[in-house]
Amino acid sequence: MGLRGGVALRTAVLAAVLGLAAAGFISKDALREHERDTTTGRSLLQAKKDCPVSFEGANYTIITSRCKGPLYGPTLCCDALKDFACPYSTYINDVTTNCAATMFSYINLYGKYPPGLFANTCHDGDKGLDCPEDTPQVQPGDKASGAAAVAAPAAAAALAAALAVSALIMYC
Repeated sequence: MGLRGGVALRTAVLAAVLGLAAAGFISKDALREHERDTTTGRSLLQAKKDCPVSFEGANYTIITSRCKGPLYGPTLCCDALKDFACPYSTYINDVTTNCAATMFSYINLYGKYPPGLFANTCHDGDKGLDCPEDTPQVQPGDKASGAAAVAAPAAAAALAAALAVSALIMYC
């Protein structure tokens, strides 16, 4: 019981840490993607990987029905952005991908928002926008339809990974 109990405890702690680190916030860098000028292109050193999740078929009415001009109320717009984007926070915070730029290009396509609206308006803390810790994360290959269609929570995925590693350690 001693060895297996210790492994189980380490697995639970690892899963909790990974699960909490997975969502949590939408970074300020991700929010700034909305105000960047994408017409100038990027050099090879700035090239980013394609986003592993698709924003093409997402339900943008989560934002467009609540965040409307000409005044763009900060509470309505920022809450709508969080409701839409938090399930994607793992991906849009990854600065090595074009996820944030892709997401904001679709948001702008459907909402016709002024550049910088979300970056200049939406702030919760030093990191950016806070997302609820229990926000399930969309996984690559999931059919995107906004916040309503999300896969297993990141914490569950982290737990499964931790259990697999523990099993390998125990039996190898």
